[in-house]
This record gives sequence, structure tokens and C-alpha cells, in this order.
Amino acid sequence: MALHKVFDRPAALTDALYAYCPGCTHGIAQRLFGEVVEEMGLIERAVAVIGSGCLSASRQVFNFDTVKALHGRAPSVATGIKRAHPELLVFTVQGDGDLAGIGAADVIHAATRGERISTCFMNNATFGMTGGQMGPTTLPGQKTTTTPDGRDPLLDGHPVRITEMLAMAQGAAYVARTALNLPTNVIRTKMAIRRAFETQLAGLGFSVLEILSACPTDWHLTPVEALRWMEHMIAAAPLGELKVPEGRAR
Repeated sequence: MALHKVFDRPAALTDALYAYCPGCTHGIAQRLFGEVVEEMGLIERAVAVIGSGCLSASRQVFNFDTVKALHGRAPSVATGIKRAHPELLVFTVQGDGDLAGIGAADVIHAATRGERISTCFMNNATFGMTGGQMGPTTLPGQKTTTTPDGRDPLLDGHPVRITEMLAMAQGAAYVARTALNLPTNVIRTKMAIRRAFETQLAGLGFSVLEILSACPTDWHLTPVEALRWMEHMIAAAPLGELKVPEGRAR
């Protein structure tokens, strides 16, 4: 019986080993980016602008052009590339600290201007690379190295709901939130990535996709426990499409 390969590495990804901790779901997202870029025939036209943090490892994994931006400045760098080369697919890959912390102003103004770029916002509710400190999206009650008794909104403030803020921007055409805790949500994430890219290529405006991701190491959970814990994130920030281009059904 002849053997047929039914699963392979997308041509949009290199054979570099992922640099993430066991159970981290960032690698799933990178795989999805590669699959969508390849399936849309955009390997030669894609440029990923990488923010600071764990996602910096994306540069070794993507088999297309990448640019490393200063902390929080990925939307501004992507804006310059897209305006100079409007034929390209330009998207940022940023963590919650990079996008919702130091880079909050950059992404809000990119959305307000309606820049024809896509932003992929990986949210694991902590500063993963630097040791698990409280981040902008850390949940109330969540224990981190800087909130050992759990985040107290009275002392530490509330989580930043930046995706909802971006949905209010007139220049934002597509805004969605997905998760990587279940196979069905992985499939929905891939569909949302494609929709964000299609929105950009159609010239409809700014597109942003928040992807909830697990961080077993800094949550001090096993990989399976971390996937279950993500239900708390989803309860606090429901999944779905918050905004779609006018005239296009959800």
C-alpha cells in the first residue's frame, strides 16, 4: 500500500525548532500564521513586524520577511512598510505587554487612522519572558510574581480591555478575539487570521485579532491545567468578532 504524507510543515515556516516552554500555545499560532500565508499564496509578499517578548522567536520560524521593532512600536513600523509598499501583506505579532502596555498608544492611533495593516495580539495575561510579572491584561485575583496574593483592582487597577477599545476606533474594520484552548477554537483562530488578512488586502481598514494563549510556566500549572485555566480568561473577555467590515455578515 502506497503511503501518502497528509501533514507537513507549511512552506511559510522554516525548520527551526520552536523556542517556547512546554505547553505554551504561541507555537500553535505561529503554525496558523504560516498555514494562512501559504494558503493565500502570500509567502513572497508577507512581512511580519515582531514586537518584544517571547514572540521575538518568530523571526527564526517564519520563512518570509520579518522586522524586529522596538518595544511597542510594531504598528508604527508596519505602517511605514505598508505605506511604502501597499502591495504587501503586513502584520504585527505582539504580546500583551508589548501591545497593551508600552505600545498602547501606537496601536490605538494606528486603528484610528485606519492603517491597512493587521495586528495579531497574543494575550497570555502575564509578562512571560521576564518572569511572570503582572501585565496589563492580568485578571483580578490572578497570582503573579508582583501580585503574589492575586491582582487586586483596588491596588493594582483593572485589566486593560484594549480589544474593545480598538473596536471603537472608526478606522478599525475587523476586530476579533479567539483562543487556543480547544481544537475548535484553534480552527476559529485560523479563520479569523485569514479574515484579518483579507480585510487588509481589500483595503477596508485596520484589522486586529486578539488570541488568548496559555503560559503554563508562569502560571505554575501543567500544560493541561493551563488550557483549563484559560476558561477564566474567556469568561472575562468573551470570544467572537467584535467588529466586521460593513456589509459583511459575521
